[in-house]
Amino acid sequence: MKLATIDNGSPDGALAVVSQDLSRAVFAGNLAKTLQDALDRWDAAEPDLRRLAEALETGAVNDVFNFDPTAAKSPLPRPRQWLDASAFPNHARLMAKAFGLEPNFPEFPLMYQGFSDHTLAPTEHALFRSEVDGIDFEGEFAVVLDDVPMGTNEAVARDHIRLVMLANDWSLRAFGPAEMRTGFGFIRAKPATAFGPVAVTPDELGAAWRDARVGLDLSVHRGEQHFGRPNGTEMAFGFDQLVAHAAYNRRLSAGTIIGSGTVSNAAFAEVGSTCIAEQRSIETIANGEPTTPFLAFGERVRLEAFGADGVSMFGAIEQIVTKGG
Repeated sequence: MKLATIDNGSPDGALAVVSQDLSRAVFAGNLAKTLQDALDRWDAAEPDLRRLAEALETGAVNDVFNFDPTAAKSPLPRPRQWLDASAFPNHARLMAKAFGLEPNFPEFPLMYQGFSDHTLAPTEHALFRSEVDGIDFEGEFAVVLDDVPMGTNEAVARDHIRLVMLANDWSLRAFGPAEMRTGFGFIRAKPATAFGPVAVTPDELGAAWRDARVGLDLSVHRGEQHFGRPNGTEMAFGFDQLVAHAAYNRRLSAGTIIGSGTVSNAAFAEVGSTCIAEQRSIETIANGEPTTPFLAFGERVRLEAFGADGVSMFGAIEQIVTKGG
């Protein structure tokens, strides 16, 4: 099942069920007004939403409209919580090596709490104040949870993963090192995150959903340049482990999003990267200095992942870097 939030002028938009090929949609307001509403009572809402999705596929439903990603908000415009991990060891290894540091891989997941009062729509212009802040994209996969009790273990955590999404966790690299040294976490280094237009139930991924990981290539374009296509399987910790880690001493409210961190593969020379900072680290290791610049105003970034049938799984995040603020 694929779900989207259509912009209707309200802060949380209107819930719609989207066809598997992303061509058609139908509003689901009689079942759940918003995606957050559906998540708050998932066990009751999900069967009816699935029946509507089946009817959409077979043509047995009225009031169908053409799905337009530009009319979609982020699936959760105001999520209850945004937690982002750094679950790909290759990314951490490259970044540490470039800075002359010893890689440190703890036995528990690395994770920080980002802000969640708003998220960016998939085709919304990404506003930044200055190019000197080191504007960078970060391609990630993410999961959306229902209510997770405190102390939930890994075996049970997977059952609380209700949806999977695509994310662009925008970063400002000029602020990252200083904020990390404080030990307090990110503020300026982490602007609002953008999410793909469609959130999907894990079964939509088919065989690509295994070990609570997304086994799809995440394709990133910087303008016309194909920047990278690493696969989501090389996480050191699956999403079930990330959920259990976050829920160790607190309950997680329905609508919590947990990100994978920058998708990165050991075969980076063949598949490329999903963020500029990693590419610059590769250049520094090889040549002593980076050559790839961070983003400038007017540049376009596109992220997308395709299923085995070649159909876009989540739709595309396609944004233009724009001066604002």
